Amino acid sequence: MSYQGSCHCGRTRYEVQGEVGTVIECNCSHCSRKGYLLWFVPRQALQLKTPDSELSTYLFNKHVIEHRFCPTCGCAPFGLGTDPQGNATAAINVRCLEGIDLAKLKRVAYDGRSK
Repeated sequence: MSYQGSCHCGRTRYEVQGEVGTVIECNCSHCSRKGYLLWFVPRQALQLKTPDSELSTYLFNKHVIEHRFCPTCGCAPFGLGTDPQGNATAAINVRCLEGIDLAKLKRVAYDGRSK
């Protein structure tokens, strides 16, 4: 399945391939403040429709995840990093995808605050 996503103002646009199943609800200081619901996909499943140069990046804690956001509206629709095996991954904020019924998603709590 293909999903279209964007930031709030629409300047940052992307498409992601896959089936949204379980999403992660992390309680770290960043994710909890932003209200992220994260769906992890291989990096190649994410196709940017906006040039990468038009996005801003926020790094914190161990500086291993590139939290990408729109410099106009501040919305953060995805992050980039690697999984434990070293594979390039994208963490998609499903709240920024079109046509997702958030009430039907299975949420799994992740204790990022203790990491």
